[in-house]
Amino acid sequence: MTDTAAAQPAKLDAAVLKIAGVVVLGAIMSILDITVVSVALPTFQTEFDATYAQVAWTLTGYTLALATVIPLSGWAADRFGTKRLYMLALFLFTAGSVLCATAGSIEQLVAYRVLQGLGGGMLMPLGMTIMTRAAGPERIGRLMAVLGIPMLLGPIGGPILGGWLIEAASWHWVFLINLPIGIIGLVYAQFALPKDNPRPSESFDFVGMLMLSPGLALFLFGVSSLPETGTITATKVWVTMLIGAALVIGFVFYSFKPKHPLLDLRLFRNKRLAVSTISLFVFIIAFMGAGLLFPSYFLQVRGESTLHAGLLMAPQGIGAMITMPIAGMLADRIPVGRTVPFAMALIALGFFTFTQVGTDTSYLLLCGSLFVMGLGMGGTMMPIMTSALRTLTSSEVARGSTLVNILQQIGGSIGTAIMSVILTSHLNGSAEIPGVTNPGTGEPVTEAQAAIAAQHGAQMQLPPDVLQRGLSFVADSFASTFWVGFILVLATFIPIAFLPRKKAPASETPSADEVPAAVVMH
Repeated sequence: MTDTAAAQPAKLDAAVLKIAGVVVLGAIMSILDITVVSVALPTFQTEFDATYAQVAWTLTGYTLALATVIPLSGWAADRFGTKRLYMLALFLFTAGSVLCATAGSIEQLVAYRVLQGLGGGMLMPLGMTIMTRAAGPERIGRLMAVLGIPMLLGPIGGPILGGWLIEAASWHWVFLINLPIGIIGLVYAQFALPKDNPRPSESFDFVGMLMLSPGLALFLFGVSSLPETGTITATKVWVTMLIGAALVIGFVFYSFKPKHPLLDLRLFRNKRLAVSTISLFVFIIAFMGAGLLFPSYFLQVRGESTLHAGLLMAPQGIGAMITMPIAGMLADRIPVGRTVPFAMALIALGFFTFTQVGTDTSYLLLCGSLFVMGLGMGGTMMPIMTSALRTLTSSEVARGSTLVNILQQIGGSIGTAIMSVILTSHLNGSAEIPGVTNPGTGEPVTEAQAAIAAQHGAQMQLPPDVLQRGLSFVADSFASTFWVGFILVLATFIPIAFLPRKKAPASETPSADEVPAAVVMH
């Protein structure tokens, strides 16, 4: 091989792209599912005559199942092989989806969502492992850009798809849509994925599992309960978070003792992996929190339907689609420390507009800002993830992918909870309307609550000035919460400043003989 050829990363051949197609199908199913279901929560309240706190468990139960199973995926991938485990995850997710569509009560729906989560929790870390091994370190940037499309577009396409399915058919199709995709994915995986060649079984870390899986589940349960309670002092929040954090911290100290821990924190000795995962963690907190706020603003302040709110978010997806393939190619040639700061600057520029929102802010300005943010997001998330996984050897990839996915899950939950609690606390500061109470609870109605209800067609006989004051208060609450999101985005620049600005030394890059034989054969 000439020096020129060696300097240019090999192109993604048909065999590798075929493998990527399987992984993208699974990613689309698991990521779209989260956002599609969030759109259906009001429908679940009506269909099952349930409270919002009850239907919210359809999201919380899914998240907790993810947190429980993700730590096991690294060990299981090494023990049983990625192909058969990935197909099992696809089957569990698809079967759980079909069962969700048959649910006759909210309790059944939550139980089936947990089954879905057990499959969905393994899809992403296994998918990243499969793609990293298939591409090799020199092509991982472009391949991760392929995987990044559903990861960034899911939060945008979900509300559009969910709104359309509920309006055009019924809530059952929110879940049934996964059946044909799942069947195609299973057949596709059988033929496209290389044959498994699992290593000799490592001893399973039962002690680690008993600490980490319940610890993560309890901690995320406490975090997920914050929006409902509105305060960290609530018993169900601080007690579960404290116990969960204690178990996780206990695992951290314990994990350096066994030779093969459930989650290999020794990987953080790799400086490039450590810096990249910290950058990704902070970015996810800001990104997931913001992802919740944008459509909520269109729904609650501007009175848009779910479908229209989803369509207004489309410019962000278009921006990401433009830059993501370019960022993937650059990540294979240029150290991410030189490109990611510029992409983050675009995100910060676009985000700042939303700190100034009111009741009649120009849609052209808002959609333009979302487009700029999309351009930045397409050049941020996947290059950071590429940097995190590039220097791992083949034997470390499965556990490295698991580590990255756990931090993503925790970061996403924290970001969503932070934004929900801040927005709710602002809205609760609205003035009460004298003599007006909620028919269901008997509690006084605030001007903000009345304004939001009026935006969604509620017939309330209230003076126009009261509703306008309420609507202005809601808009100001969103603007204040966007300021917090903007500060979180700026905070991401701190770890990003330490991303590698030079090519990894040859000793840090996995050699060709560390890629599994099953992949080399392709």
